[in-house]
Amino acid sequence: MYRAVALYFLQHNVNYYLDSEVDYALHQISIGIPPSNQGFKILLNDMDITDLIRSLEVSKIVSEVAAISSVRTFLVKQQRLAGVDGCIVMDGRDIGTVVFPDAELKIFVDSDMDTRVTRRFKEMQAKDSSITLEAVRENLSHRDHIDSTREDSPLRKADDAKILDNTHLTRESQLDLAYAWAQAILTM
Repeated sequence: MYRAVALYFLQHNVNYYLDSEVDYALHQISIGIPPSNQGFKILLNDMDITDLIRSLEVSKIVSEVAAISSVRTFLVKQQRLAGVDGCIVMDGRDIGTVVFPDAELKIFVDSDMDTRVTRRFKEMQAKDSSITLEAVRENLSHRDHIDSTREDSPLRKADDAKILDNTHLTRESQLDLAYAWAQAILTM
C-alpha cells in the first residue's frame, strides 16, 4: 500500500515534503486489493499497478513516503479495515507492531543482505535490464535505515513474533514453516 501511494506521488508530481500536497493527494487515492486466482493485485484508483509498484523509482522513495505520519495514519486505517473480520494475511514493516499488535501469529521474515539483494535484483532485472546489483544494494540499505530510524512506527520485530530467517530456505520451505506455525495456533 505504501508503494501504491509512492507511485501516485510520482505519477502526479506530488511534493511529499509539503504537508498540504500530501494531504490533498491522500484524498484522491483509493487502494484496492481484490481477490484473484492469479495471486493478489493492487489497484490504485481502479487501475492495476501490481507490477508498477516494484520499480526502482518507487523503491527509491517508498521509505521516505512511508515515514510521513499522515500517510501512515491513512494507510494504517485502511489496513485495519481490510483485516476487521480477521482471517487475513498481511505483510509489511509495521504490521505486527502497529497495525495488528494483537494478531494471533506474527512472523518476522529476515535474511542476510546479500540474499535480499540477489533476490530483489533478479526480480527487478526481469522488468528492467539496466538495473545494477549495486543500485539494488544501495536502495535496500537506504530503505532499511529510514524504516528502522523513522519516528513514527519504526521497523522492528514484535516481541511475540516468530523469526523466519529465509536466507537458505526455498519458497516452499518458508511456506511449510509458516503453515505449521499457523496450524499450531488453529489447533490450540
